[in-house]
Amino acid sequence: MRKQRKTVVLENILVQDYAAEGKSLARVDGKVIFIEGAVPGDVVDVQLSKNKTDWAEGHTIKIHTLSADRVTPFCQHFGVCGGCQWQMLPYEKQLFYKQKQVSDNLGRIGKIPLPEMNPIIGADQTRQYRNKLEYTFATGKFIPTEEFRRMKADGVSPKEQAGAAGFHVRGFFDKVVEIDTCHLQEEPTNFIRKAVAKFAIDNQLPFYDTRAHKGWLRNMFVRNTTTGELMINVVLGYEDEEHRKKLLDQLLQQFPQITTLLYTINTKKNDSLSDLDPQVYFGKGYIIEKLEDYSFMISPKSFFQTNTKQAEKLYQVTRDYADLDGSQTVYDLYCGTGSIGIFVSKQAKKIVGVEMIGDAIIDAKKNAELNGIQHASFFTGDVIDICNDAFFAEHGRPDVVITDPPRAGMHEKLVKKLLDIAAPTVVYVSCNPATQARDLALLDEKYKVEKIQPVDMFPHTLHIENVVQLKLK
Repeated sequence: MRKQRKTVVLENILVQDYAAEGKSLARVDGKVIFIEGAVPGDVVDVQLSKNKTDWAEGHTIKIHTLSADRVTPFCQHFGVCGGCQWQMLPYEKQLFYKQKQVSDNLGRIGKIPLPEMNPIIGADQTRQYRNKLEYTFATGKFIPTEEFRRMKADGVSPKEQAGAAGFHVRGFFDKVVEIDTCHLQEEPTNFIRKAVAKFAIDNQLPFYDTRAHKGWLRNMFVRNTTTGELMINVVLGYEDEEHRKKLLDQLLQQFPQITTLLYTINTKKNDSLSDLDPQVYFGKGYIIEKLEDYSFMISPKSFFQTNTKQAEKLYQVTRDYADLDGSQTVYDLYCGTGSIGIFVSKQAKKIVGVEMIGDAIIDAKKNAELNGIQHASFFTGDVIDICNDAFFAEHGRPDVVITDPPRAGMHEKLVKKLLDIAAPTVVYVSCNPATQARDLALLDEKYKVEKIQPVDMFPHTLHIENVVQLKLK
């Protein structure tokens, strides 16, 4: 018989600081306590979920005193929806803690000599800044405790609800929060989501059941641009041509702002679109976004930075840190659809982009052509395999390497490859300062960190981007 674990509750704990991943921290009798659902300055009761010798973690079950730094969240779904974790903090405080997160990670994990960090570049627009949202339609509607009690008192069964149109609850793969208004993307995003959900309900078409893997209405992607173009991709669990056409025609009639309308039939158990083929129902099948004077073609499966205005600032820092004078060959690693390489191309002699995903390289070549860039080449594959002596003999060794890896950072083999290549300048763009710090420690063998610039791409979330310039010692 398994021994039941004793529930430990710490009472009247003063929250002192922020830690990584949006958790706060306190110190109790020398032990560090990581806390969900609190901000520095709160006095709270914490129920522990993990309790080790020198650290513990848990979640807030009662707030005795609110921090003076707290503000009222502007979204009615805050705290339930998994999207914005920091709406209860004023934006200047969010920036303070994000800068501190970068500083703490680079210092604690990297343990290498660092220059003074530049002040974080914040966003001018902190709402409706996203150019891409993915909505989920599911039978698993999340019902908060109070609403559940009211429904039971009124004799309404939760099972009678049609489903939910919105976002996944944090920590639940099969529960979706019914969203009224999301403030992350400008209209008509909310109106379109509601129209699609209403169509399914009116026509008695089932929302997708994540556990049983059945149902018709599954997901919807909304992508907009600063150029005024709008792409909608409706993802369905199976083909029903009559209702599909009726839904898509209705969307075009209701929302003339739509410039490209697609649908995707996904009969798989996962939501990934990478191995699926979105079908163009209306429009040219892609949208065009601009960064400065550069145009970028965004197809339904393309990766593009989700905050266009901040992406422009991020890329300006990257270009500045590359110290280009028109004579250099620039290698753009993890180049995706070529956005960074193209953005710095006017100041470079040659651009060489490398990316594992073949579809992204196809888009990168189209984007280079779209911008009339003749001196950029893009290659599919692993940098470790591609960048050998024969490749350098054909395309030239890099004077500048720009690397923009995913959250996991660079593979250790790639770091060793960069040390072998020994380009005079490396610009490391990161969406995870912790893995960036780990990689910088390895690069310290030959490189010195010269400049550090955090950039906030996602207001009201715990995510932060950071750009580091390294020079060969």
